[in-house]
Amino acid sequence: MRAVTCHEGQLEVEEVPDLAPERGQVLLDVERCGICGSDLHARLHCDETADDVAALGYDGFMRSTQRVVMGHEFVGTVADYGPRTKKAWPVGTRVVALPVLRAGRSVHLTGLSEQASGGYAEQVLVTASMAMRVPDGLEAERAALTEPMAVALHAVRRGQVGAKDTAVVIGCGPIGLAVILMLKATGVRHVIASDFSAGRRALAEKCGADEVIDPATDSPWSSFAESKRYLTNPIALAELGLDAMDKLRAVPLLPWAHVLRAAEKAGATPRGPVVFECVGVPGMIEHIVSAAPLLSRVVVVGVCMGADTFRPSMAINKELELRFAFAYDPSEFHQTLQWIASGKVDVSPLITGTVGLDGVADAFAALGDPERHAKILIDPSKVTSA
Repeated sequence: MRAVTCHEGQLEVEEVPDLAPERGQVLLDVERCGICGSDLHARLHCDETADDVAALGYDGFMRSTQRVVMGHEFVGTVADYGPRTKKAWPVGTRVVALPVLRAGRSVHLTGLSEQASGGYAEQVLVTASMAMRVPDGLEAERAALTEPMAVALHAVRRGQVGAKDTAVVIGCGPIGLAVILMLKATGVRHVIASDFSAGRRALAEKCGADEVIDPATDSPWSSFAESKRYLTNPIALAELGLDAMDKLRAVPLLPWAHVLRAAEKAGATPRGPVVFECVGVPGMIEHIVSAAPLLSRVVVVGVCMGADTFRPSMAINKELELRFAFAYDPSEFHQTLQWIASGKVDVSPLITGTVGLDGVADAFAALGDPERHAKILIDPSKVTSA
């Protein structure tokens, strides 16, 4: 079959061996596959991540010396089943699947491992239990975005964002835009989005951002300096605590400690906004730690594959929460698929181009220009790129 391989950072269309499904696997004819930001990073920096995950016990992550077929955001139609595998759907049924392939006793990341060929190809293997039928009426283009949108849903859930919270999205590339869509889908009323690119800011507005900031001329943090709800000065937090204690201790016999605990449980104590780092380059965590209001919760979604630093003392003095989001669970993946199919989440603004396998290398280059593209999809049946 034809596929795009990545070797030493070079992308080439090649003839690779046909795939044969094993027990518990389903073979799909790929209809569309998205180019993910993590693919862009992995092409050049996979060895650093491979070393990290090897230290965690997984040695199957792609390395630059290998010849890997990338692509983990795909939709396809059922072509065949492995032996002794339940034939859940007729051949030709459109499905999506979590990109995790069980092969024998090993589990590999589809499109990010030499052992699990990805969706930059005419066909891809998936684990049968991780496949989900695409609802009728949902076209391949939108179904292909199930995987990245599930990443965003998981990140929003990790952020535990309430409807009345302010969410700040730093970076409006594909994952930042996906986070904005999921924040609005889950009912968050106030979303601030920040990006240097005018094109991406325009897409952020289409995705529902309530405030869109150009950090070259303004700051996504400026509105917090005058906010009565959010604190930017540690002394102001101390003064708030002193004022509260003065009032509580002025009431005789009041169980003030219990009142404080009850206020905390009721959400009446100070808290900061929820910030989503969706850039994934060194220095962004430090920027957010330095600039965000006190008591902010920071969710790191952007994939930075290199080393980075930030000042723990700054985070401690602000009592920030720092969380990292990775992937999703099957229920989040399923929820995302249903929301896209129902129209609750409109992913169409993200899709800015489609190419054939021959156009993948050029698409990687084009994605380096934020004014031109957000999400480019690969159609293996397409002869020419566009």
